[in-house]
Amino acid sequence: MTRKKAKPEVGRWGTVEVPPGESREVKLTLSESYFGADSRIPVYVWRGKEPGPTVMVSAAVHGDEINGTGAIRQIITDKPFDLRAGSLVLVPVINRLGFERHSRYLPDRRDLNRCFPGSSGGSLASRLAHVISRELVTRCDYGIDLHTAAVRRTNFPNVRADMDDPKVAALARAFGAELIVHGKGPQGSLRRSACKAGCATLILEAGEVWKVEPTVMEYAIRGVRNCLSSLGMIDDPHEPPAYQIIADKSRWVRASRGGFLQFHVAPGDIVDAGDLIATNTSVTGREYNVIKAPTAGIVLGMTTIPSVAPGDPVCHIAYPNGGTLDKATRGHADAHPQSLHERTRDDLATGFVVTRPDDED
Repeated sequence: MTRKKAKPEVGRWGTVEVPPGESREVKLTLSESYFGADSRIPVYVWRGKEPGPTVMVSAAVHGDEINGTGAIRQIITDKPFDLRAGSLVLVPVINRLGFERHSRYLPDRRDLNRCFPGSSGGSLASRLAHVISRELVTRCDYGIDLHTAAVRRTNFPNVRADMDDPKVAALARAFGAELIVHGKGPQGSLRRSACKAGCATLILEAGEVWKVEPTVMEYAIRGVRNCLSSLGMIDDPHEPPAYQIIADKSRWVRASRGGFLQFHVAPGDIVDAGDLIATNTSVTGREYNVIKAPTAGIVLGMTTIPSVAPGDPVCHIAYPNGGTLDKATRGHADAHPQSLHERTRDDLATGFVVTRPDDED
């Protein structure tokens, strides 16, 4: 009979100890540089005085997705809540090598978020994933991994989680996002691997690469606070979203012709089947064709570059479970203009021109 390995202590990191009620920055060695020097990332360990779960909040698994890095930095510097119980493991940058090159990928051109749990004798990416899995994931009971859309795209904030896992589903609902997209995640992703290892993990997808967007950062911090409140780690009240619905599928609507887009929707908008998403024109304004929503849903993400070729992605639409889209419609109608939901929608739409067509027939 093989013995199960003991879970590493969250209070001990090599020779460094972090007692209950204290916080400390430690360095985690991931690899070596071309000069043979250690390549390390900072990990901020914050412990409450009382026992409780350990939660990891991580960002920049894709090195150019730094909205989460800004959110974690603010949690570390501002301490926006009083951690009474349990422990937080805050990792502002997972993929240091990509982060330093402003790149999604590692120098070996691999996607780190497709290499978990990794191996000690594999490629560079696999070795990094192995260290992260062994030194970070195994210490934690829960994980919140912060992401953005890929380059030249933006995402309305949404949680992605395996809602078939009760522990993950409870955390996802507690986070307080309006939209939860159900799924296990890609093979080799950090969240899928962490969940399999017993660390219930979700991801937040929000905003763009290469930016720290104020409302996205606020959204992420509110979500972390909500999760900690639900786990009994802080005493702050839970802040509910304007609405909450679950989608189990989504689809990119693509350009059928090349041209220059005039957008008619923004991230977070609700669309009905046949609603205009964009008008495709020449650069002098001559109309080529219109792009319409194939069915009702919520605008999950959009391209931020108006020039397109045939097949280019234009608009990512999430399709909520039957009958729940009405809840989103009511939530939009009742939302206060200065609510985080509405401010986030407005901010994400400032990167491109949106005109509302007078006639959508």
